[in-house]
Amino acid sequence: MFQEPIHKMHPGVPINAADRRDVWAALLPRRRRAAFRLGISTAVAAADLLTILGTAYAVDVIYSFGVLGEFPPSGVSGGLQIAGLVAVMVLLTNLAREEYSIETSLSHGPHLRRTATLWISAWAVVLILGFATKTTNDFSRIVSLGFFLAGLPMMIAVRAGMIGLVRRAITPGSASINRVHLVGFEEDIARFYAHNDAEALGLRVIGTSYLRRIEGGSDGLARHTQLAEDLDLAVSVVRFLRPDDVFILVPWSEADDIERCIDAFLRVPAALHLRPGAVMDRFPDLKVGRVGRLSGLSIGRRPLQAGEILLKRAVDLTLAVTALVMLAPLFAAVAVLIKLDSPGPVFFRQRRYGFNQQPFGVYKFRSMKTEGDAVFRQASRNDTRITRIGAVLRRSNIDELPQLINVLRGEMALVGPRPHALAHDRSFERRIAHYARRHNVMPGITGWAQVNGLRGETLTDLDMERRVAHDLHYIDNWSIWLDLRIMVQTVVSPRAYNNAF
Repeated sequence: MFQEPIHKMHPGVPINAADRRDVWAALLPRRRRAAFRLGISTAVAAADLLTILGTAYAVDVIYSFGVLGEFPPSGVSGGLQIAGLVAVMVLLTNLAREEYSIETSLSHGPHLRRTATLWISAWAVVLILGFATKTTNDFSRIVSLGFFLAGLPMMIAVRAGMIGLVRRAITPGSASINRVHLVGFEEDIARFYAHNDAEALGLRVIGTSYLRRIEGGSDGLARHTQLAEDLDLAVSVVRFLRPDDVFILVPWSEADDIERCIDAFLRVPAALHLRPGAVMDRFPDLKVGRVGRLSGLSIGRRPLQAGEILLKRAVDLTLAVTALVMLAPLFAAVAVLIKLDSPGPVFFRQRRYGFNQQPFGVYKFRSMKTEGDAVFRQASRNDTRITRIGAVLRRSNIDELPQLINVLRGEMALVGPRPHALAHDRSFERRIAHYARRHNVMPGITGWAQVNGLRGETLTDLDMERRVAHDLHYIDNWSIWLDLRIMVQTVVSPRAYNNAF
């Protein structure tokens, strides 16, 4: 947990001589700390640059020796020219979004998704420039392809290593650590200490100023006077300690007190931050978002942006049409077997909730005997309703293939949370936290929960909670690469066939 601050300031308690010695011992020259931070950021940026150039050179050498049987050409080769252009775009973009800052290294992993997006975007620009300048024939296609394929994993690996080094270098006593002063009521500061770890956050609390509360019955003037006294003393301490940042931990419900705190601490040369209490603990990656000219804290974004929706839909349509054409003979054979095995229709259609809780009819190959009652019951192990051919279809997931029709109709995606029967949706929505968030994206034929063995009958709420947790993980971490991975696992992973009955 947090180290004890150098000075805990309660109103009316002066700073003694021992405190002063500790304070001045901790005050490293600002230039030294700034230089240290700049050096770390420069090292992370240099690692990216050297990784890009080094990978391009290595691919060039391997191609020259392995394919051409000669030494690499002297001077700057075509591969290095492309690498230089890619490196410039990667570094400038990362500098613009502060990717090399110490705070980014301390608060994120190796940024797989952002790094992959940037890498692909940089190469798209390279291809556009090459086409526009008619220079694409000047470069080796094999070297360019090898550099493109090898560069991304190398960048991710090196970035992960650099983040590990930065985290080991940044300790509460290091020269580059942010020195922070806390201001707030005692219970709010205690909550802050209870939920945060200095080493994990990459900062050092050097002082704490407690604001006093007046118990009920006091008039507004007395409260205003007391708060003014507390803030005057706190500002004096902040001027003496010279922290880099001041965090105001006053609850947002105390709007007048926050306004007075802001007015008081805008007078000191430190960065000023508001922390909205428990909201920050629930949503650790809050950012200020803008809609038009209106600003606000972004609690959650749309599950998929417009471009992501278009990309996912294009992939779904392409693969669904291809699959339906290729699987047409299988569909015909299954239809014949179903008709021969038991009386009833070939397809089974049931109402499910889709995107935004809009009901639709999901298609499946019929795998059970037709029954007169319309009461829905989940299939269970050794269920007598399952036909002989139906058991094979369910174990092999072939019964789900007609949902490719739902994909073409825009009611489902290839990958997404599996839709449940309407009765189950209504029941689980009341009992499982955040269950309804599953409907914020298109339901899928397969999903992250299914390839992790979470399918079939849900006997307890815990079974459904685990399934929902995997669905929400998919929603919060979507990428086209994750979709492709799930599609492959659906076919080849043994876990995707667990509980299939």
